[in-house]
Amino acid sequence: MKVIPFKIPKPSKELIRYQVDRQPYFYDKLHQHPEIQLSCILEGEGKLIVGDYIGRFGPGDIFLLGQNVPHVFRSDDVYYQPEEARQCHSIILFFDLRAFGEAFWASEEMQEVKEFFEQQNGCYRVSLEAQEHFVEQVRQLQHKSKLEKVVSALQLVDMLMHQATLQRLNLADQMHNLSEREGKRMEQVLEFLVEESHRQLTLEEVASVANMSREAFCRFFKERTRKTLVTFLNELRLSNACQALLHSDQTIASIAFTCGFANLSHFNRVFIKTIGITPREFRRQASVTKV
Repeated sequence: MKVIPFKIPKPSKELIRYQVDRQPYFYDKLHQHPEIQLSCILEGEGKLIVGDYIGRFGPGDIFLLGQNVPHVFRSDDVYYQPEEARQCHSIILFFDLRAFGEAFWASEEMQEVKEFFEQQNGCYRVSLEAQEHFVEQVRQLQHKSKLEKVVSALQLVDMLMHQATLQRLNLADQMHNLSEREGKRMEQVLEFLVEESHRQLTLEEVASVANMSREAFCRFFKERTRKTLVTFLNELRLSNACQALLHSDQTIASIAFTCGFANLSHFNRVFIKTIGITPREFRRQASVTKV
């Protein structure tokens, strides 16, 4: 399957596509599509990568992605191990603005909705006071008739517009609407970094994955992520380290080396600079929260 563009399997004139993903791990290739995407994570944890953003996703999270925004929900490594028998589960709504037609969007009643959708040009974390109720409303769409589904979906959009807080996650627009060639190259690089971030990597090695020179790759990568390779790698490694601090009994030194940091002092410096506290304090606060 081509990485970019990604074709949503649906009838060409379907306005709203309701999709349930229930599998060992989520689709793990960088992809984009013209439909606006609303994702409700029910089970599974991992990394969400969108442009210059690397962050965690987990049960209860809701994300809204604009048109043609390249993204990947990369499940944690444990979900790729058959013996673990874990499962990822999400409900996704795809809004095809093209299928509604120009006359629909030209109507006075739809101007507010049109403006709302046009503003969604990135990836957003959705927060609502009645988060569980919202997810249940999304679930119920699968039982509704075609007309009821459209009406109910627009009611969900109204909740997003007037009751939800949308936190913009990615700051850069360079990853927006990549060409197929650029998307394939970025997908290869991101997959390599995710898989190999546990060890020391050279710029030459990563550039070779993109089949580019050092200089060309540095420009290419920074233009599309607004980060240097070192910064991006450090954030990727910190994400893995935070999960290890929360869910394992490894020593902090062991976690640092396992996640790809050359030494403990460097790990501590990067952790404090990015997270704001020491790894030890991070683990202590997490344990207090659990209690």
